[in-house]
Order: sequence, then structure tokens, then C-alpha cells
Amino acid sequence: MRVVMFGYQTWGHRTLQSLLESDHEVVLVVTHPKSEHAYEKIWDDSVAELAEKHGVPVLLRNRPDDPELLDALRESRPDIIVANNWRTWLPPELFDLPPHGTLNIHDSLLPTYAGFSPIIWALINGEERVGVTAHRMNDGLDAGDILVQRSVVVGPTDTATDLFHRTVDLIGPIVRESLDLIASGKDAGQWMPQDRTRASFFHKRSAEDSRINWSWPAERLERLVRAQSDPYPNAYTFHRGERLRIVSAAVSDAYYGGTPGRIFIREGDGVVIVAGSEAHNGRCRGLVIKRLRTDDGTEHAAVDYFKTMGGYLTARP
Repeated sequence: MRVVMFGYQTWGHRTLQSLLESDHEVVLVVTHPKSEHAYEKIWDDSVAELAEKHGVPVLLRNRPDDPELLDALRESRPDIIVANNWRTWLPPELFDLPPHGTLNIHDSLLPTYAGFSPIIWALINGEERVGVTAHRMNDGLDAGDILVQRSVVVGPTDTATDLFHRTVDLIGPIVRESLDLIASGKDAGQWMPQDRTRASFFHKRSAEDSRINWSWPAERLERLVRAQSDPYPNAYTFHRGERLRIVSAAVSDAYYGGTPGRIFIREGDGVVIVAGSEAHNGRCRGLVIKRLRTDDGTEHAAVDYFKTMGGYLTARP
């Protein structure tokens, strides 16, 4: 089949690589210009450079709604469009143009976690599995019928970085399997409509989403720290007006009572911070901060940074 690829960052790069290694012909690539957004500077393997290396025409666009792009797409005569990590809405006159429409590759187990940063949100929420879904694009957000879906288990110490590497490795096999099914006609009857009553949608993450709220239970805060693992912007809090980025943490063994955010006591190789909206009752675990990073980039063991106990960590300076 003749394929046009829409994609960006490492997700798009892996998709294009799998297409180039397949029996299908990539006739045009559409990708975004480089971005200064914090999350778009991570996992930023260049789709444009890979396409140019293989002699595939490239168009750079922030949005896909200009006549030149539509003309280029028509001239390319694709049998199918494959999209992965395209960051804006595609209009119907574009995604429905090829005979087989547009196959979108999304890094969640749809219908849940449609939208942005699904792995990070899923980890924060304590999901047991994450994965990748190949579905046919329609006019809803990540809402089309599913063809192939694969998942991996979320381990108790997994970070978002760990899960990124495990899910991005699913992209190539899923793309190849999906296109081979479609090309052979064996996809007939295999498209599964999404249960829209289970759908959930998530926005792009920003600095505000990494701010620690000490009224959250320690279990969720520990997952937030793992979800904001390097190279993602770390979860952060403030101590005496200075921002502290939390590099590693754990849930305390003991229960601690008091006011959320209180720097309480050493436990093991870390320092316990009181956490949870019900912390006053003394039946909540605390968050044990083990390592932290100051704004100058210096990393510290928490037991070295907090010389004395007492005082509070706060959401703002």
C-alpha cells in the first residue's frame, strides 16, 4: 500500500521506521516543526530527518488545514494514512481521503486515556496496565474503531520512563500487523467499536500538573514522583521559598499524623513528609523523600538536605 505518515517525536519516528522497514511504500511524511514545549523536547527523535534520509518528501506543519497540504496529499494518492503523535485535530476531508482512511496509533488502552500524556496520567492513577492502540480515526478524539491493541504490566517501582520504553517498543509490531491485516483484507470483522461509556480524556501536562499537593495520599504522591521521572519535569514542592524537585520517594512504613506538608522524621534512608487530607487522624502513611534536586541542578540525599526536622513543604513559595 501507498502510505502517508503524520507524526512527531520518538513515537512518530518509531512509526515511520516500521513503515520504512515494511513491504509498504511511504510516499509523504507530515510532521511538526521543533517545539520549545517542555514535554515536546523529550523523546524528540526527528521524523523529518529520518524521512529525508530515506528520500521521502516532508512537509512541516503546526496545523493540517491549509490547501497546499491537502493538494500534496491528493497528489500522493495514498491507500492509507498512518498517524502517531500528531498534536492537532485532523479534518475529515483529510483523514477520510484515502480508501482505507487513517490508522491512528495511540499510546493508551483506549477508550481510556484518550488525549495527551496517557502513560503519565495512568501511572499517577495506579493503573495495572498501559499499552498502545491502533484504531481508525473518526471525528472524535481517539474515538474510532480499534483494530489492534497490546499492553504491558505496570510494576510497583516502574517510572514513566520505564513504561515509555516498553510501550514505544510495541509501536513497530502493531503498525506492521495492522497494515498487513488491512492490505490482505483480513481486517474485515476485526474492527471493534469503542465503548464510549468508558472513555476518558486528558489534557497536555504543564508545570502546574507537577506541583505536589500534600493533601493527596502518600500512595498517589509516590506514583506522581515516578510518573515525573527524569527526563520528564520532576514533581516539585517548595521549602523556605526554594523549589525542590523530588527525584525519588517511597510510601512510609509507619503512620504519621498532623498537618500535610510537615517535615516530620527520618525513616530509613529518607525523610517523612506528612501527607493526606485525613492526616490529622494519624492513620495515613507519609511520603518518604529519598532524593531531591534544587533549582541549580544539584541533587541531594534528603537526609543530608534536611538538617533538622520541622517546618513545612508548601505548594508555593
